[in-house]
Amino acid sequence: PGYSPGFKKPPAMLRLKRKRLRRSEPHVASPSPCGAAPRAPLAPARRNPFSSLDNAPRAAGTLQPRERAGRPPPPAGGSPSAAPFWQLLEPVCEDKPTRRAEPSERTDILALTDDLHLPVAVPKVPSSPRHEFPADWSIKTRLLFMSSQPFTWAEHLKAQEEAQGFAQHCRATETNLPQNVQEPKLSTELRCAFQQSLVYWLHPSLPWLQLFPRIGADRKIAGKASPWSQDEALQQVLMSDWSVSFTSLYNLLKAKLCPYFYVCTYQFTVLFRAAGLAGSDVITAVISPTTRGLREAMRNEGIEFSLPLVEESRTRKQKNSEVNLETEVANSLEAGNSMEDGEEPAPSDDDDESFSWLEEMGVQDKVKQPNAISIKLRKEKHEVQMDHKPESLALVKGTNTFTLLNFLINCKSLVAVAGPQAGLPPTLLSPVAFRGGTLQTLKARSINAKARVQWAYEDMFSLEIVGPVMPQCLHALTTLLKSAQRGAFSAALYTHEPTAVFNTNLVNASPALNKETVSKDLPMCGLHPKTVDQLSQCPTLGKSSIRFLEMKDYAYTWKC
Repeated sequence: PGYSPGFKKPPAMLRLKRKRLRRSEPHVASPSPCGAAPRAPLAPARRNPFSSLDNAPRAAGTLQPRERAGRPPPPAGGSPSAAPFWQLLEPVCEDKPTRRAEPSERTDILALTDDLHLPVAVPKVPSSPRHEFPADWSIKTRLLFMSSQPFTWAEHLKAQEEAQGFAQHCRATETNLPQNVQEPKLSTELRCAFQQSLVYWLHPSLPWLQLFPRIGADRKIAGKASPWSQDEALQQVLMSDWSVSFTSLYNLLKAKLCPYFYVCTYQFTVLFRAAGLAGSDVITAVISPTTRGLREAMRNEGIEFSLPLVEESRTRKQKNSEVNLETEVANSLEAGNSMEDGEEPAPSDDDDESFSWLEEMGVQDKVKQPNAISIKLRKEKHEVQMDHKPESLALVKGTNTFTLLNFLINCKSLVAVAGPQAGLPPTLLSPVAFRGGTLQTLKARSINAKARVQWAYEDMFSLEIVGPVMPQCLHALTTLLKSAQRGAFSAALYTHEPTAVFNTNLVNASPALNKETVSKDLPMCGLHPKTVDQLSQCPTLGKSSIRFLEMKDYAYTWKC
C-alpha cells in the first residue's frame, strides 16, 4: 500500500512518545566529588543557517501560540503517561507538513482511482435544482460520471449493438427511454443509445496525431511523422480537401441540416451556429481568442463584426458614470482615479491637432512632440491589451458569416508555417456527417473504486469519457444516465478553456419567437428534439462553463 500502517499500532506510538519525552528531559546534575570542578553546562545545539523559522524543527511538546491557546495545560509534575491522549499523539505528527483539507465524499473516488485527477475548483454555492441544465457551448476534453449504481451496462458492447448504434446515429433515430430502466445491463436499447451518443465527425483524420485540442498542442504533436511540413504540394492538397469539407459544413448549416460545428486552429477556435440556436434568428459565428492583426485583416476583407464583451464593458462603465457622477468635480475626480488605476480614457481622433496650443505659447520648437507612429500606438494600446483574452471574442452574424468562410479558406495565417503543426489544416468537429468527414467515437471506460463515507468505505462506480465532447453529446449522455442510474449521479467536467467564452449571451432575442423558429426550421438537424430545445435557449453561463453537474431525485444542480 502507498500509506503507512502506523495508525494501526497506537501502543508503538505511545512508546515512541515516552522515549522522546525522556530524551528531552533535563539531566539532573549528579553530586561531584570533593574538589572536583563542576562541569560546564552543555552548549545549545547549533542552529541550521539554511533553515527558516517556518521549517525549523520544534522541540518535542512545543505548540504554536494558536494551539497553545486552544488546548488545556498539561498536568504539572506528572509523568508522561499521565498526560492526555491528545498530548501523547500530537508530537508524533509535528514534524510532518500541514495536510490539506480532507476531500469531500464525492472527490474521494478521484483520489483512489488510477489516472484520475481532481476537477477545477468550483464555487461553493450550487444552482437551484432544475429538471434541465443550461446549454454549455464549450468543448469538454473529459467527463467523469460517478454513481452508487454500477456502469456495467456501458461495458463490452456486442458487435450488433455497436453496429445498431452507428446506424441510429447516421439515421438520426430518436431514442426515448423510460424514466427508470430496471435491468440496464440487459437493455439492448440503452446500450445502442450509448454507442449512438459517443459518435462525432472529424476532419482531417490522421490516426497517429491528436487533432484536438489544437491550441497549445505543439508538445503532443512534436516528434510525430508529418510528411507535409516540408512538402508544399502536399500542403496544397490537404488544404484543398479541407476547403471542400469546410464549405460542405457551412452549406449544411445554412440548410439547417447541421446545427453547429467548430473550426479549431492552432491560434483560435470558431463556432458556427445555425439560425434558431442560442437565441439568434440568423447564422452566427463566434471567434475566440482574437488578436489585433486578425481583427484588422477581417475589417480589410469587409467582414462586419462586433466585440460584445468590450461593448458590454463600455456600456456598463457609462451607466455607472451616469449614476455616480453628479457634478463636474466628481467627473474630474473619477478621471483622476481611472488614470491612477492604469485605465486610460479612449483616445480621441483629433490627437494630431491637440498640440496647437504649443504654437500659441511659442514653444513648439523646444518641446519634443510625439510622431505619428507613437500616436497610432497609443490609440491601439487598448485594442492590443485584450488580445488572446476572452474579452477579445468576436461575433459575426448573418451574411457576413459567408464572407468569413471565404476569408478563413484564403487566410494564410490560418495554418502554422513553423513548428510541429506546420502545414496541418485546422480541425473540423461536427455532430453530423459532412463531406470528407470521418466518423469517430469518444473513448469510454468504467472504473470501480471505494469512496470514504464517514468512517467506512462504500462501493463507488465511475464512467470516464475522453475526447472532444460537444454540447449534444453531453446532453445525450446525461439523458441516458438519468434512466440507467435511477436519477442519481454526479459528473466532473473538464473544459477546453478557450471555448468557455462561447457561453456568453450574445443576442437579445425574444424567447417565444426563437422557440417558434426552432420548432419550424430545425427538425432535421440530426439531434434529439430535447437537445434542440436546450441548445435553442439563450446562453446563461457567461464566460464560464459547467464544471460540476449532479442529479438527485431526477433534478439537476450544477456549479460553474
